[in-house]
Amino acid sequence: MLRFCTGGMVTVHFWGVRGSLPTPLTPEQIQSKIIAAVERITPKDIESQDARTRFLAMLPEWLFGTVGGNSPCVELTSSSGTKFIMDAGSGLRELSVHGEPPKDFHYYLFMSHFHWDHIQGIPFWGAGFNPKATIEVYSAFPDAEKVLSRQNDLPYFPENCRWNRIKGRFRFHQLKNMETIFIGTTKITMKKMRHPGNSYSYIFEENGKKFVYATDVELLDADLNTKDGKNDVFKDADVVIMDSQYNIDDAEAKKNWGHNVYYRAVDFATTYNTKRLFLFHHEPTYNDQQIYAMLQAARWYAESSENSKLQIEIAIEGQDVEL
Repeated sequence: MLRFCTGGMVTVHFWGVRGSLPTPLTPEQIQSKIIAAVERITPKDIESQDARTRFLAMLPEWLFGTVGGNSPCVELTSSSGTKFIMDAGSGLRELSVHGEPPKDFHYYLFMSHFHWDHIQGIPFWGAGFNPKATIEVYSAFPDAEKVLSRQNDLPYFPENCRWNRIKGRFRFHQLKNMETIFIGTTKITMKKMRHPGNSYSYIFEENGKKFVYATDVELLDADLNTKDGKNDVFKDADVVIMDSQYNIDDAEAKKNWGHNVYYRAVDFATTYNTKRLFLFHHEPTYNDQQIYAMLQAARWYAESSENSKLQIEIAIEGQDVEL
């Protein structure tokens, strides 16, 4: 796990980056990585510790590691230490086990929507069972508590962990489209996106920095029209995390499924003057090599556009990003 952020900075941490459902590496995939690495070794690569270190450093990124297999959960820590959590996929379990809790055990959870891959971590979130914890849940949906409570009820969860036993930790808040709130010194705006059943993006602003979490969205040409001002809230973001689930081959077959082909995310980031774009909500059927190939294609596509200064990366589980 990569932990290299310094205090006083606005930081983002990826706890879950896969879309649709958790996708752990299979034994066959791990074996394939080992075989591919071994086949690259020459006698000079094992002559010394330094040689071995250089060899490992030169391996392709898709081979030396993995993007991760947990479903969406992203944590934003403000300069004052306030913890904002975006979505509660299986990555929330990783946050529960490996994350650093806020000093006052006060969490702020922002839900994009309630499809299964974005909520399945809640029954396994330790904060829900901690009597010291307070969890503020924000969404656009009036029945948010009813929806989430079903996971922690019979027959889906055991008697001793039912919703009635933990619901006192949770407070629910409904937001309206384009509503702006302030939590401490952080400004948060919610924006409706195109997705079956609706999904909502969140824009966080603090100390002159802007961060956008835009999962589960299928962009259209109209979203690139800057004249109507409908998407002005996304302008000049320092970091945008955006649904980029499909490559070109799959995008055509999956129109209206509510997810982006990677180049649409690049178009959007370029149009609204984004500094850094992170491709997110990775397709569960794609392996690491395919996802990194899509990253390279996205970079080539951006270089051919008018704004080649856009930095494009992929969201990797365990990764920290400083704004």
